Amino acid sequence: MNPTRIENEFPAATYRGAQEQALSDIRAAFEAGNDIVLVRAPTGSGKSLLSRAIAGCARRPGEARPEQPTGAYYTTPQVSQLDDVAGDPLLEDLSVINGKSNYSCILPGETTTPVDRAPCARETGFDCPVRHRCPYFSDRDLAASRQIAAMTLAYFMQTAGSEVFGQRDVVVIDEAHGLTEWAEMYATIELGPKTVPVWERTPAPKIADVEDAAEYAETLASVCDRRRHELQREPEISAEETAVRDRLSELVRDLTWFVTDARDAESATTWVTDQHGGAKSPVTIKPMNPERYLTHTVWDRASTFALLSATILNKDAFCRGTGLDPDRVALVDVEHTFPVENRPLYDVTQGKMTYEQRDETLPKVARLLVRLMSHHPDEKGIVHCHSYTIQERLADLLSESGVDSRVRTHDRQNRDAVLSSWKRDDSTVFLSVKMEEALDLKDDLARWQMLCKAPFPNTRDSRVAQRLKEGLWGWYYRSALRTVIQACGRVVRSPQDYGATYLADSSLLDLFERARHDVPPWFKAQIDRMTTPTLPAFDPQAAVTDTESTQRQPQSIDDHPLGDVWNG
Repeated sequence: MNPTRIENEFPAATYRGAQEQALSDIRAAFEAGNDIVLVRAPTGSGKSLLSRAIAGCARRPGEARPEQPTGAYYTTPQVSQLDDVAGDPLLEDLSVINGKSNYSCILPGETTTPVDRAPCARETGFDCPVRHRCPYFSDRDLAASRQIAAMTLAYFMQTAGSEVFGQRDVVVIDEAHGLTEWAEMYATIELGPKTVPVWERTPAPKIADVEDAAEYAETLASVCDRRRHELQREPEISAEETAVRDRLSELVRDLTWFVTDARDAESATTWVTDQHGGAKSPVTIKPMNPERYLTHTVWDRASTFALLSATILNKDAFCRGTGLDPDRVALVDVEHTFPVENRPLYDVTQGKMTYEQRDETLPKVARLLVRLMSHHPDEKGIVHCHSYTIQERLADLLSESGVDSRVRTHDRQNRDAVLSSWKRDDSTVFLSVKMEEALDLKDDLARWQMLCKAPFPNTRDSRVAQRLKEGLWGWYYRSALRTVIQACGRVVRSPQDYGATYLADSSLLDLFERARHDVPPWFKAQIDRMTTPTLPAFDPQAAVTDTESTQRQPQSIDDHPLGDVWNG
């Protein structure tokens, strides 16, 4: 790459915040000989614009020898982030490609069929008369030929080894803080009647250890492969059979990878298994520290990398988890330019939300939420519930209090639709699950939020249990802290924006103390300013009754009903 181009490749006409200094620091890090640069950039830094500038430094065809790769990949785990990139006019030269299932066939009679179930996928030797206009293949070919191809991390990993998307000069990964966890998730193998088309033929025996799992995986891969070949020999199969064939192919690939890696004495990956029902019950095979998987799917894809996130909290720990040599890696910190008084934290803790104490604490949290609704009568808020169990119980308690008319909830299937609808509501409260990241609630979309529970990893997960057995408590607390910091960034999206974050679980305060060495300075400033606000008394009627204030939106922090708290 040529880092001297980075300023000229910045796509905006002017800089905002700390962008100019960030580009200078990133350039210096690459010029110092580092081939991997971690960019710790807080919310509102314009990471997508910084990413574009870095990608623009990639070697170009006229600058390369025949054996040298050119061009860049931009990738992110978040689908919503990629959608934002696709819709940003400043990033129009990033050529976006999605997976086949996101495109519809254009053949007559097939316009509601996803491309991965279209005749070209169902019929042997099918010669599509409109392939040159197929939306998927058109986008794929365009992305393959352009200087910067943009895709989700899942698609990027799936195309490892692809002739179409081969090695490039530069890879830029946005929201890279969870790279290890994403790799573990993608490499996890779920085996059961819902995920294995030939389960009835070859159900799992009792799996006591990894070697038992490897022996079963070998047998299952063979059965899957035979069934796949049977389907491939058919001249034409149905859309349902096409889905089965593709799933069998995925299983053969994943099971073969697992067996090879699990039996490789030099592999850094540790495999763990879960089977809670004994013989013939589902089995989950999970990798820990999947360095080899990341090497194949990510690190072999380019010679230079930039990884951006607000929450890469500890460089050495991140490098250990991703299989990187810290000596090859530089860390660039981008200054937070949002005034700390615009993003206050409030201690409204009601007790611990552990499984054992939740029944006692959650009714108090519900009463607190009614008081917050009264305190924000004309403003929208979001509640990070951590789990659907907590969400459902909290919704029931709020309904019992008579404030459900102001409350919105979602389930696993309708989350995107309900979120979109809620954004158009006035003054309502959204009980959300797993929306701590990649959610932009700028300005009046939300002026306040509440964190119900400290988001510690589930200790019943075999990977988590294994890490704690090995004494990796630092990882445990960093994981929760990272989610908290991500959540706190949802409601303040620019230097002029403002919003309050209320902490309801006392374990959050304990988390801040235990993880204090990994807290970024800009977030430590929020913690140090944390106060306990004065809230109205519990009055459900006041929480739902329209007032004159609903007709007036505050124009500044001084006009806001919490102005005395924010400025205190």
